[in-house]
Amino acid sequence: MSFPVKVQQQIKRDDSSRLDVLVVGAGLGGLGAAISLLLAGHSVKVLESAPAIGEVGAGIQVLPNSARVLKSWGLEKRLRPLATAPKNCNYIGWKGNRISTQDFHFYANVLGAPFWDFHRADLHKALLERAVELGAELLTDCRVVNFTVADDESTATVILADGRTMTADLVVGADGINSTLRERLLGHVDPPILTGDLAYRLLLSTKDMLADPELRSFVEDPQVNYWIGPDAHCVNYVLRNGELFNMVLLVPDDMPAGATTLEGNVEEMRALFKDWDPRIGKLLSLCQSVLKWRLCIRPTLEPTWSHPSGTLTLLGDAVHATLPYLASGAGMALEDGGVLGLCLARLADKSPESKRQALKVYEACRKERTERVVARGTYNQDMYHLHDGEKQQTRDRLYREFEELDAKWMLEDQPTIASVDESGDDPFPWRRFGVAQWLLTYEMEPDVEKRWKELVGEKHRAMQ
Repeated sequence: MSFPVKVQQQIKRDDSSRLDVLVVGAGLGGLGAAISLLLAGHSVKVLESAPAIGEVGAGIQVLPNSARVLKSWGLEKRLRPLATAPKNCNYIGWKGNRISTQDFHFYANVLGAPFWDFHRADLHKALLERAVELGAELLTDCRVVNFTVADDESTATVILADGRTMTADLVVGADGINSTLRERLLGHVDPPILTGDLAYRLLLSTKDMLADPELRSFVEDPQVNYWIGPDAHCVNYVLRNGELFNMVLLVPDDMPAGATTLEGNVEEMRALFKDWDPRIGKLLSLCQSVLKWRLCIRPTLEPTWSHPSGTLTLLGDAVHATLPYLASGAGMALEDGGVLGLCLARLADKSPESKRQALKVYEACRKERTERVVARGTYNQDMYHLHDGEKQQTRDRLYREFEELDAKWMLEDQPTIASVDESGDDPFPWRRFGVAQWLLTYEMEPDVEKRWKELVGEKHRAMQ
């Protein structure tokens, strides 16, 4: 099966069908939504609570389904020089023993889209530049604290912390895992769910690694590596053409109640991995400071992601924050934005009914899929953190058996990956018989087309 990507062209609209949209939040999901809505021909203002628009953090993995979205927004040429395309993904036992490998380059060829690794700030900047090119207006120091809906349900008004108000035909809440708009939509406090894990995130300069024969290959032969062991795991990969080495250490949560991000203790972090593969110890010896982040999730949002009026909807971590153990949190937010834009590209007028229909299709496309991603992230938490014993041995045997199946498949004349709604028993997430058949094969336009016909029919066809 092929997965062609069509680069979207910006739709031209007049006032009769052009929505004024407020996107609340200028993270990856918010900027992705802005791009998609601008391509759909609507006017977009992005409201950011911080005094400047930017992105913190370290590395981010972009899987082929997410890369397909970015390519459809005309970003491939801009992103390729910023990306690392790792050759393989490797699972390694906590003592350093090889468990299993996936050939990312082979899968990328079959799927028609790459596995990319970025510094998060580089990806964010590219999205920001594209949104501005398409006509986004960016406003900082705009912390949204509430919203109201007009009596005729045609518009929503957001209320800012400083008392200002802004009114739009549609408000898109991309305000993250601690979303204010989620709580205002629900009408009650709704904190995210603790997972019991935290993440140490660090970036290493590769200069010292290149001087060590045991670490040099990590830089010169870029691959994604997962060490998995009792109650913890470690992920690393190369960024910025080999200048930086991204590491994330996932361990039991010991942060005080109410904390989300804290300065980490480097010695304490090293001690947690002192009995692991000595290469991890060598890498951690190069770290001088580290932050630790509490990991929380939002499995879903009930009963709906949108206000009944059709004037407000949510996306990304505000509705389905997940553990990073499937490398799909940001990817789902980008897909959300892409699908939302495709649904609103079909508007022929600005009526509340038209907006409600479009948002109904948007949620139908996104809800079940994102819930599955959150569930699989939690499943991976259990699989990665097994203690040595019978369950761990069964897991490792499955890793090896499915790798053998992959090797035979790769020798076929024309290997393909079916797009089906099934998960397999392979504990290696992104291989065919893990979740590749439904996660990596996703295409936005066919999904929107199918759901639109089911839920709306032929009315409000896409603008030309």
